[in-house]
Amino acid sequence: MKVKKYILISLVGLGLTACESDFLERTPLTEITESDFFKTVTDLETYTNGFYGYIGPSYNDTGSDNDAIYTGSSTINQVVAGNISSSNVGGWDDWSQLRSINYFLQHTGNVTEGNAEDVEHYIGIARFFRARFYADKVMTYSDVPWYNKAMGTDDQDMYKPCDPRALVMDSVMNDLQYSVDHIKEELGTRTRISRWAALASMARICLNEGTFRKYHEELGLQNDYQRFLEKAVWACEEIMNSGEFSLYGNSGADYGTLFNTPSLDSNPEIILQRASDEALGVGNDTHSVMGWQWALSRSLMESYLMADGSRFTDQPDYASKSFTEVFDGRDPRLAETFVYPGFKQTEAGNAYVPKVTFGCYDQLKFYPRDENLRQGWGRNFTSLPIFRYAEVLLTYAEAKAELETLTQSDIDNSINLIRTRVQMPGLDMAQANANPDSWLAEQYPNVSGPNRGVILEIRRERRVEMACEGLRATDIKRWAVGDLFALNNEGAYIPALGAIDLTGDAREDVAILANPADSVRLAGLPADVKAGLTLYYLEKADGTDDGFYLTEGDHGHIGFTSYQQVPRHFESPMHYYLPIPLTQVKLNPNLEQPFGWE
Repeated sequence: MKVKKYILISLVGLGLTACESDFLERTPLTEITESDFFKTVTDLETYTNGFYGYIGPSYNDTGSDNDAIYTGSSTINQVVAGNISSSNVGGWDDWSQLRSINYFLQHTGNVTEGNAEDVEHYIGIARFFRARFYADKVMTYSDVPWYNKAMGTDDQDMYKPCDPRALVMDSVMNDLQYSVDHIKEELGTRTRISRWAALASMARICLNEGTFRKYHEELGLQNDYQRFLEKAVWACEEIMNSGEFSLYGNSGADYGTLFNTPSLDSNPEIILQRASDEALGVGNDTHSVMGWQWALSRSLMESYLMADGSRFTDQPDYASKSFTEVFDGRDPRLAETFVYPGFKQTEAGNAYVPKVTFGCYDQLKFYPRDENLRQGWGRNFTSLPIFRYAEVLLTYAEAKAELETLTQSDIDNSINLIRTRVQMPGLDMAQANANPDSWLAEQYPNVSGPNRGVILEIRRERRVEMACEGLRATDIKRWAVGDLFALNNEGAYIPALGAIDLTGDAREDVAILANPADSVRLAGLPADVKAGLTLYYLEKADGTDDGFYLTEGDHGHIGFTSYQQVPRHFESPMHYYLPIPLTQVKLNPNLEQPFGWE
């Protein structure tokens, strides 16, 4: 048992103390040697337990057009603001993960106790994590060095140039296929890597790579994208035909439950989760999604259909609907993702008042509804999805649409199951292609072909269903619509200066005034109402503002002065990638910067 404790401590230390200058030189696991470890299947299990820190859930879309504003520092926001260069960029410092994986793979042949299937299972898990590591590196930098061994200090491959994207992704595909072929199927509590998790990862990675190649001319790989989409379809079909998974529930409330419940252990939609455990103090920070550093955007809100399946943006007055009006008669997922008028954080408390300085569209999805589950930082005891079945269905439909093999039956077995779960009308492929949504087409101008309309609708469904789950920024990149990163995102529509009801109870909660002397707009309000108002000013007494403005002066959508102060610009293709830190290029002069970066 002492050996097992040592290896876990070593793995944690390796991840936390890696420095950029020696990420490939590090002698791993100094407390053990292959002579006293890697002898049994249990040793393999113990070692691979350390890999689980490399994967986790996401509960925000910061940096993408799903957020109106983010007061933190996202890399993509820094890129479009012109603040990133090779001399100040972060990243490229997690190669210790790869070394740990490769070290393991080099020593699995030492096992003398256990059967071959069990050994191959753990090899599959290691290759699952290596595939994910490299897929992320390729999405970030495109060409990167491929290493399939843990190198020593005298290995000249440490200083090799980047390998071509095509070679690296073919190696990723080999790892994914081995994982799918050898990892066992059992689900248990859905917290361990199963064959189904490997298939879900394969589907996601293949969809990303296939569509990236299709829409990015700079790669010169547009003639080699179909096989990735075909493999994505295959992986999805393996999951869909297994009978192991189904969408959970039949209402908007059931959809919301997926993101704020203590346990997902037996939920039929969950393929892989990060479980919480109050007894062990294993929690998360999901309370921070509401009113802390970000809020959701007008653009995301407008993506949701009406409850009858018609387009919200087809209504003549859609752009001037008030905060309370935009929730009327909409797709039920809107009020499970955005804080809706009248929402209460506690059963006995007052209705939540949205933050005007954040645009009013606070995030509700992932917020623990039960106040007993919210106990502070790191102590929100909700379990979080990493892979869920709805994403598989969306991937299936998108990949087939991009391959031009999609049928109405495919739509019925994927997109329409997702819509039915929340009691929304289904998508008719012929109608979508006959009448593409011009509002969506403006966001995705490079979509063409016979499936143009249905591809746009699949993208709408993906954006709505997977909102705040960390996929939107990657979607924007792979679809080559990077201008969406540079939008001056907006919040709710404010019809006029003065007092406003944001909770839907016909009682004003906030007031937006031109300045502190503008109190005449509050004349006539009852004294108790006036006393309870939160006041915001377009211009404060000292001449500064509250960080926002109204797009039409004294009315309009809430805009943010930070976007005016620092203009945003997306340069294609350069900004689809990040530069390699200059410190790393100095260590290895053979590394070349991706498209346009110096």
